[in-house]
Amino acid sequence: MKFVCFVYGEESAMRTVDDHECIANGEALRRGGQYVAAESLQPVSKAKTLRVRGGKTTVTDGPFTEAKEVIAGFYLIDARDFDEALQLAAKIPPARVGAIEVRPVRELRAALEAPQR
Repeated sequence: MKFVCFVYGEESAMRTVDDHECIANGEALRRGGQYVAAESLQPVSKAKTLRVRGGKTTVTDGPFTEAKEVIAGFYLIDARDFDEALQLAAKIPPARVGAIEVRPVRELRAALEAPQR
């Protein structure tokens, strides 16, 4: 079962986590067969938010909300169940200075294969 682990934190706090620790954590996930993907994100100053309303597209600078804690990156992991996903997420280095949201992935393929109601 796939889970996404969103890494949240203040950008200044995220800079205190050594990239080598994150790389080592990714390697440990690979060795355990649980790694699917992981990436760090550029600062929110590089982000844009897009909305389509009534057929009109608007693009604004920055993230969706005015928050100090922003999404700094993610891990996409493959775990047996939610408990294992939480155990793996606890090892993500930025958990020490931010937060990790663990959420099951909703497979769109499954929706296509399900009977129509």
